[in-house]
Amino acid sequence: MKWVFTIVGIVLVIGALVAVKGAQIGKLIGFGKQAEKDGPPPEAVATAKADEQAWEGTLTAVGSVASAKGVTLAADAPGVVTRIAFESGENVKQGQVLVQLDTNVERAQLASAITRRELATTTLARSRLLAGKGAITAAQLDADEAQLRTATTDVEGLQAQIAKKTIRAPFAGKLGIRSVNLGQYLQPGTPVAVLETVDAVHVDFSLPQQRLGDVSVGQPVRVTVDGSKGAALEGAITAVDPNVEPVTRTIKLRADVSKKTEGLRPGMFVQVAVVLPDKKTSVTVPATAIVHAPYGDSVFIVEDKKADAPGIRQTPDGKPVKVARQQFVRVGGARGDFVALLDGVKPAEEVVTAGAFKLRNNAPVYVDNAAKQPTPKLDPTPQNR
Repeated sequence: MKWVFTIVGIVLVIGALVAVKGAQIGKLIGFGKQAEKDGPPPEAVATAKADEQAWEGTLTAVGSVASAKGVTLAADAPGVVTRIAFESGENVKQGQVLVQLDTNVERAQLASAITRRELATTTLARSRLLAGKGAITAAQLDADEAQLRTATTDVEGLQAQIAKKTIRAPFAGKLGIRSVNLGQYLQPGTPVAVLETVDAVHVDFSLPQQRLGDVSVGQPVRVTVDGSKGAALEGAITAVDPNVEPVTRTIKLRADVSKKTEGLRPGMFVQVAVVLPDKKTSVTVPATAIVHAPYGDSVFIVEDKKADAPGIRQTPDGKPVKVARQQFVRVGGARGDFVALLDGVKPAEEVVTAGAFKLRNNAPVYVDNAAKQPTPKLDPTPQNR
């Protein structure tokens, strides 16, 4: 009989285990059905309201800075440097002597030429007196006049040659690094230093040919230097090239910036914004709201759940659960931390600004703007801490 009780006990244990597991499986199935009914858990996102702003239109480009006046000073005649009258980086006035070359030989020749001119002058004066008395022929008088002209030309030529050996500043400006030394022999064309104006600069840039009708001489521009902490520099377009580049199909333009700073130097790359005359009202959102993808740019608009929509209505801490609808948009210009949208979003609509990377269309979300985030600005200023 013992074996009968053993079998009965085993059957009872197995039955109990089956009952427990069945209850657990049933509970899991119930949880699954409830989860399927409620949908995925909502994601926490930060949001901002789309705004409507009147922005001035701008055309942006990358430009290159050039001096309004700039030249590489060079020797015009051969000679040995006997005097250097400037230092590297010095501001100079127009006509200021910078370098003097040796002129001893030319000055000796000039003294001799002056003596010959004086003799020719005296001889001509005597010949005119004699010619008046008929003591000499007209041919002799003509020869004496020619002799004076020749002597005068010799003097002027030597004076010009001496002047070429004095290198002067052709205009007021700032000198670059000196490239000659005292006692150095210079050949014609040997560079001495670079001279640039300090009161104004040019900015050369290009725009697509389609924008030719949007720009004209006198139109204001703003120039910004990458990494500069100062405000944008104001300027105006002074020239529009009549020809279009055949390879790039772009138009060359030049703008003058009258106020030069130490941070704006010839040869630098700068950001140029051509200000268009008409302001346009656009819907703007923070740049962080834009989701970039190969198939297009989009934003997630937060909307209330429909009454018949499945899923939970609020989070455990009482925050309402909403829906994030993906909306494709066309992005216009940017200004500071904001971008303008050409279509897709209406003013006052709530868009996701943080957490959009984890969303899909019609995903459940709840808004949590308690976390500290940088406030978008139209003219942000970087802060180094």
